Amino acid sequence: MKLGNRRYLRALTATALAGVSMLTIVGSSGASARSHASASPVKIGISLSLSGDFSADGQAFQQGYQLWAADINRAGGLLGHPVVLDIKSDASSPTQVVTNYQALISNDHVALTFGPFSSLLSLPAAKAVSRYGYALVEGAGGAPSVFQAGLKNVFDVSLPVADDLMPFAKWVTSLPASQRPKTVAFVTSNDPFTEPQVTTIEPLLRKAGMKVVYNKVFPAEVTDYTSIADAVAAAKPQAVVLGSVDVPTVSAFMQAFEQSGFSPKAFIATGGPDQGATFLKAVGGVKNASGMMVPNAWYGGSANPLSKTMVAEYVKKYGGTASQVSSDVAEAYSVGEVMAQAVKATGGFNNKKIMAYLHSGATLQSVQGPVRFNGLGENVVPTAFTFQWQGAKFVQVNPAGDPNSVKVLYPKPAWGKG
Repeated sequence: MKLGNRRYLRALTATALAGVSMLTIVGSSGASARSHASASPVKIGISLSLSGDFSADGQAFQQGYQLWAADINRAGGLLGHPVVLDIKSDASSPTQVVTNYQALISNDHVALTFGPFSSLLSLPAAKAVSRYGYALVEGAGGAPSVFQAGLKNVFDVSLPVADDLMPFAKWVTSLPASQRPKTVAFVTSNDPFTEPQVTTIEPLLRKAGMKVVYNKVFPAEVTDYTSIADAVAAAKPQAVVLGSVDVPTVSAFMQAFEQSGFSPKAFIATGGPDQGATFLKAVGGVKNASGMMVPNAWYGGSANPLSKTMVAEYVKKYGGTASQVSSDVAEAYSVGEVMAQAVKATGGFNNKKIMAYLHSGATLQSVQGPVRFNGLGENVVPTAFTFQWQGAKFVQVNPAGDPNSVKVLYPKPAWGKG
């Protein structure tokens, strides 16, 4: 879902220096693996940002793919064939991601392809594999630009990003006028993941009487956010909507706000707070994180039985708590689940048949919830949620009427006080 031009330019340099690293993972073990060891393996090609600006997200995606591969192999593989993940590092570069998928198909002869991380990488990846007639099932390419390209081979199992902030907008505008923030700041990276979210809710907040005291789109190439954050703080908005693509961006704004003595009543960032332990470490622990909100379609405490099983396996393997599991893990795991159901339904690894099935209107199941694709490859049935750090817990706070939602911690505690 997430990447901008700044990462493109910097990643090209990283790629030129580092070259391409390749990792092959066979996710099988024990007696169940031996039971289908004689069947020929099915190789799945993936390009991930294992280095560069999106290395944290890429590594979390790798964990999700690995967990799924291990689970499917324990269950007997895909149609009895053990799964092998063929993963190449793209160093967060749109150019390298194309090269990787071309090599995976032409040289490594993979049978299926799973998507990379971010909308900026998913679009060129989908175009590249489309030339070979391959489907690209992905979990982090939900920007409108991905679907507006008119490709018939791309399928995003996650929530379309333009809808992400709607539950927050409905909540904040439903507050009594005496409690509702009177002023708001919109500040976002020039990125296909962030801008659609912010522009969708801006008129709704204006209509509710929230005065916009700051509104800026900053270039994706920006690496020092201090002056921008200081300008937001100087405007003293009671609510801040930050279009951030990663943990470093949102943590930089939080640090600058704290240093200037500014703490809004409500603060939501489009990306970063959903990254579990990585976010907590970057912002200095739960007291600074407390009150921070983020949109998404999944969190570690999800009541979905499939999710509970995956989270338990993740914690057993990597440690930590359910609240600390990155949403990237669930997005990647969901890709594997959806592809496995398509393979079973079509009885093989024919990409043309898989694409036809995924376009058929069938409803599939994943750790993130139900998945059903429209003609553009968007998942049209997920529920958008808002999540919030409340002390050490990462909890669902809206939709307000959902039985699993808890009361929003509002106003947000001052920095270091939660």
